[in-house]
Amino acid sequence: MDLNQESLEIHKQHNGKLETIPKAKLADAHDLSVLYTPGVAEPCRKIKEDKDLSFEYTCRGNMVAVVTDGTRVLGLGNIGPEAGMPVMEGKAVLYKVFGAVDAVPICLDTSDKDKFIETVRYLQPNFAGINLEDIESPKCYDIEDALIERMDIPVFHDDQHGTAIACAAALLGGLRLVKKDIGQVRIIANGAGAAGTAIVRLLLDLGAKNIIMLNSTGAMYEGMDMTRVNRVQAELLKETNRKKEKGSLAEVAKGADVLLGVSKANLFTPEIIKGMNPDAIVLAMANPNPETSYAAGKEAGARVVGTGRSDAPNQVNNVLVFPGLFRGAIDVRARKINEEMKIAATHAIAELIPESELREDYVIPGAFDPNVAPAVAAAVAKAAMETGVARITVDPEEVRRQTLRRTKRLRDLMPTILAK
Repeated sequence: MDLNQESLEIHKQHNGKLETIPKAKLADAHDLSVLYTPGVAEPCRKIKEDKDLSFEYTCRGNMVAVVTDGTRVLGLGNIGPEAGMPVMEGKAVLYKVFGAVDAVPICLDTSDKDKFIETVRYLQPNFAGINLEDIESPKCYDIEDALIERMDIPVFHDDQHGTAIACAAALLGGLRLVKKDIGQVRIIANGAGAAGTAIVRLLLDLGAKNIIMLNSTGAMYEGMDMTRVNRVQAELLKETNRKKEKGSLAEVAKGADVLLGVSKANLFTPEIIKGMNPDAIVLAMANPNPETSYAAGKEAGARVVGTGRSDAPNQVNNVLVFPGLFRGAIDVRARKINEEMKIAATHAIAELIPESELREDYVIPGAFDPNVAPAVAAAVAKAAMETGVARITVDPEEVRRQTLRRTKRLRDLMPTILAK
């Protein structure tokens, strides 16, 4: 049975991947009186006096909404909200298993930007955070910006920032291995959509100085035909390709130290990779098929190759990011996820591998490394407190320990849960 058929069977067998289970015992009349009426009135009264107590007295305190309109699902395009549900549901499973965060999939039956924003805004009392997912570009930028401005909880478009953090962490690991500085290397970023622009923004914040961003027509530069440039790209062009180089991917990639892809399959040919500098780093992240396979990239001479695939080394996977990032944000009841928190998450992932253990096939931790989410959670919680977006103060090391304990408990319980 191939993976597609196996996935279909699993989804049908379980009627999806999620269910709701109670946290408290309900076995007799006393339990009913405590969990529901009349006892439930007391937490209602307390929350009425202080709305922030909803984070303590309800499931809201550990709950994230995974929200889409189904307009840009994986590599499938605009398939609609119903067809996007399996992905959102799967994301909720990853939140729970990797970060001990409860998550609910919400697929909105509208592709209207303003209606989407209005609907999600009204959901705020139910959640500690909003994970935007699989929304077409450039609409996704406007939606995220508007919701960040209007909501008092973290709003995070994972296709942008989760990808950016995972990519940047892999790049920092690769640069540590080859002994190059991010401020000195020549970086080519092929793909200027939501993920590509977020990657470039984060790399600039991390100290990159020499980046050229490409779209389907070639190198992008300030002053180019603005009918092919959105507002986010336009801002980035002020800080990238300072020499206004023009040309195709093959032309501008000559002499590059780093080649990043969030574009289309098989675009990174052996000739392009061979034209890069010694100790080249290639991160090919197109899904489901990357711009080059791991084997082909290595054969062409790249020192470090990473892809989004789980069947090859150096997988650049968002699951390294969002469970721990939201765990840390939730634990301090953050009002938003800012750039400092993203940078902290990047360094937490990149520095998890000791210098002595770095290898060409191991510059970023694996998806099932149990230390990733705890490290990210602690770093994000610390950054949130330091930058004033946290509602409460906690010990970051306690966040790390609790996250490790919670996720280990879930993994240990999983066989028993599934057996039922």
